[in-house]
Amino acid sequence: MYAVIGGSGLSQLPDFEITRRQVQRTPYGEPSGALTMGRLAGREVVFLARHGYGHTIAPHQINYRANLWALSQLDIEGIVAVASVGGIRPDLKPGQLIVPDQIIDYTHGRAATFFEGENQAIQHIDFTWPYDAALRALLCQAADAAGEQVVQGGCYACTQGPRLETAAEVRRLARDGADIVGMTGMPEAALARELDLPYAHLALVVNQGAGVGDSAQAISHAQISKTVQAGMASVMGIIKSLVQLHED
Repeated sequence: MYAVIGGSGLSQLPDFEITRRQVQRTPYGEPSGALTMGRLAGREVVFLARHGYGHTIAPHQINYRANLWALSQLDIEGIVAVASVGGIRPDLKPGQLIVPDQIIDYTHGRAATFFEGENQAIQHIDFTWPYDAALRALLCQAADAAGEQVVQGGCYACTQGPRLETAAEVRRLARDGADIVGMTGMPEAALARELDLPYAHLALVVNQGAGVGDSAQAISHAQISKTVQAGMASVMGIIKSLVQLHED
C-alpha cells in the first residue's frame, strides 16, 4: 500500500473509493487531518492532505512530524508526495511534471527532526540523495505506462512561504542550482528518511518562477488555477499507474 500526500491542488483523490478514515494520535500533536484509507484503481491507498482537507494550513504551519509519524504507523510501501511548484529553469514551463532527485532547504523555524529532546540520542542520517531511488524509478515507469511525460531528475528548492519569491530570490535559487521551487518539501523529505520510509516527489510546475518567462512582471494566480486543474489529471493518471504496477 502506498501513501499519497496531496499538496496544493490535490486536497482529495478523484475516483478514490474511501473505505474508512482514521484519526491518528501522535507524540508530536495533530496531523493535518485524518488518514483516509480506500481503493484507487482497485488497489489499497492511504491519502493525507498536507494543507488540511479544507486547504487551511500554511506551509510553515504544517505539522510535518505528526504527518510522517502517523503514516509510519501503517504498513506502507512508500510515500508519493505531490507538490505544486514554480519552474526556475526556463524549459520547465506550466504543466510540466518532474520527479526531482535533489533538494535544497531554505526554510527556518520548522520542527525538522525526530532526534531531539531529553534523553533522545542524536542521529545524523545520510541525506546525500534525499529521495528514494527505487520509488523515483517506479514513478517514472508509471508515467511512461500512463502516457505522461516527466522530467527525470532536478533540484527542488524549498522556501519558507507562504508568500511567493521575489525575482531576485529566484535568480539566487538558480545560481544555487535549483530547477524548481516549492514550500513544503522540507522537512518532509528528511523526516521520511529518519523513519526509513521510501519517499519521492511528483511535482507539477504550475507557474514559472518570479522574473522568469511569463512571470517576468508578475505571477498570474488565474493561470496557476487553470494549470492545476489540467495538471492534476495527469498526476492522478501516474498515481493510478503506479499502484497498478506495484501490485502487478
